[in-house]
Amino acid sequence: MHNTVETHCNASLQKFKNIFRIPTNRLPGWDYLSSGYYFVTICTYKKKEYFGEIVNGKMNLSEIGKVTENELLKTEQIRQNVKMDEYVIMPNHVHAIIVIFNHVSVETHCNASLHNIFGPQSNNLASIIRGYKSSIKRYTNKNNILFNWQPRFYDHIIRTEKSYLEIKQYIRNNPRNWSEDEENITLKF
Repeated sequence: MHNTVETHCNASLQKFKNIFRIPTNRLPGWDYLSSGYYFVTICTYKKKEYFGEIVNGKMNLSEIGKVTENELLKTEQIRQNVKMDEYVIMPNHVHAIIVIFNHVSVETHCNASLHNIFGPQSNNLASIIRGYKSSIKRYTNKNNILFNWQPRFYDHIIRTEKSYLEIKQYIRNNPRNWSEDEENITLKF
């Protein structure tokens, strides 16, 4: 079975000569299922401001902004191996430090990896973000709100306490610094 799937994947890549392959933003060789601190930024499609507005350096959440925050916090309840550390909902993006705790033994993890060339997918960073984004998209569809996410997301693996503290401060100050933020599309006009 494993060889059949691998052969099919290799044949597909050769057939399309990687034309339809989208390059990844993920760090090559990094196991995003592994325990760690991840700084994540998720943007709305074309940076449209759905989540609210900044007034006097404070974020005032819209209806969809409140849902976005609630769904972010629910992630911890749904996934026992995830903790939301610092986060901020901005008018057109979300910043969060996501902590993943996986107590997978090396032996079990290695065996799982040998049997599934795509690797375990249910608790890695991409599946966490995918679940989060889809929960907000379901809400907006159900309530006839025109909304879309930008495809993919940005991540940074936090490796030092110094980096962690700097990112945490950046997140806290983000609403105050909105007037200079590169994600603020009103600055471009």
